[in-house]
Amino acid sequence: MALRMDNVGIVVENLDAAIEFFRELGLDLEGRMMVEGEWAGSVTGLGDQRVEIAMMRTPDGHSRLELSRFLEPAIVADHRTAPVNSLGYLRVMFAVDDIEETVGRLTSRHGAELVSTDIIRYQDAYKLCYIRGPEGLLIGLAQELSGASRPG
Repeated sequence: MALRMDNVGIVVENLDAAIEFFRELGLDLEGRMMVEGEWAGSVTGLGDQRVEIAMMRTPDGHSRLELSRFLEPAIVADHRTAPVNSLGYLRVMFAVDDIEETVGRLTSRHGAELVSTDIIRYQDAYKLCYIRGPEGLLIGLAQELSGASRPG
């Protein structure tokens, strides 16, 4: 059986700001469109819906984010401020070449904030951090250190 993950979905209020943040991180905008009607609501269980989506793709073409801005029905819950030990989806993690440079760009240009006080070094394998991106979204960043072997 062949299996690959197609995308991770993130609901946002400001689609333009989210697109620019993820562009700054290095993703490419693959497309943007309106998804609406009973057929779409049949998939989500929301009935008649109107959602503007933007599909973002990593440069290697293997991973995508679907950013969604719901116009109808109204948003009913907000999980962005939940602590990291809450049940459910936690965050999206991105591997980057230079974590300090990436955090610097995202904080200075898009107001991202480190969740902890610093970037953490895990043994001689990784530098890691969580940041709060647009609208408080939790984003993980990992830089594999040279010579480190991947777990697994």
